[in-house]
Amino acid sequence: MSTQARLHPRNRHQGRYDYARLTSGCPELAPFLTTTPVGDTTIDFSNPDAVRALNRALLKVDYRVAHWDIPDGYLCPPIPGRADYVHGLADLLAECNDGVIPRGASIRVLDIGVGGNCIYPLVGHSEYGWRFVGSEVDATALQAANAIVQANPGLGDAIELRLQPNRGQLFRGVVHDDEHFEITLCNPPFHASAADAARGSRRKSRNLGTPDAPLNFGGQASELWCTGGEATFVRRMIRESAGIQMQVLWFSSLVSKSEHLANVHKQLKKAGALEVREVAMAQGNKQSRFVAWTFMDMPQRDAWRAARWRSAEDGS
Repeated sequence: MSTQARLHPRNRHQGRYDYARLTSGCPELAPFLTTTPVGDTTIDFSNPDAVRALNRALLKVDYRVAHWDIPDGYLCPPIPGRADYVHGLADLLAECNDGVIPRGASIRVLDIGVGGNCIYPLVGHSEYGWRFVGSEVDATALQAANAIVQANPGLGDAIELRLQPNRGQLFRGVVHDDEHFEITLCNPPFHASAADAARGSRRKSRNLGTPDAPLNFGGQASELWCTGGEATFVRRMIRESAGIQMQVLWFSSLVSKSEHLANVHKQLKKAGALEVREVAMAQGNKQSRFVAWTFMDMPQRDAWRAARWRSAEDGS
């Protein structure tokens, strides 16, 4: 499997995975390597254990995460696409900082639905030194994410995990009245029902050529579906974001289905967002994008930077 050149230029996963380098840094990947009929090295992407081992190797070799694991059946996401989202957000912050990406612990990011894999905080902290708060409604997922943080020295000061006590809320119950975030990010549940999620799983298995295999990336109910699906979830996020509009510089969310974009823009206009960005992403044949919005005008953004980023460690 290869990742295409359309990934973000700073993405570490351009081209084919370098399995020799990955197995050198993480030998436990080696038993999962296979050879294609044309002689290329790969793994069986329909095997959940192989995909988990690949993620473990990528995180260890490329992001200095020595210990990583997830419970059986939980979402094991493709890291290149997740990294693209983080790099796109870094570019967005750079626009508020004379083209220089703000780095370091003064940059705070909220990950809505951090999951048991904790991928966004791990990548974002490794690449840019940002601090993260990750929220989650699933106590088992939160426990798994916390195990990752505690197993890796130094992450405890960079990643804080919070249980969202109300499944009907996103920011409320998580964001404190006196705190601020430069960015929020989210990978919303894609499907509208458990049946819809099951159909999606079967389609993915067929595309992999293994219709009877288990879903390779896994996923629990809260990770894969919610009532109304992605469209309802993002609409709720937009509505709640207006209530904390001066506590966050840029809100954002992945929007997987292009047919949802028109309504997302409509809802953002209704909520009073002053600027909206739609950033396209692609990995292989998969097309996606994130939408970001802010309620702050340019003077307010400049004041935010002056007040909060003085201690940021700049770099490009």
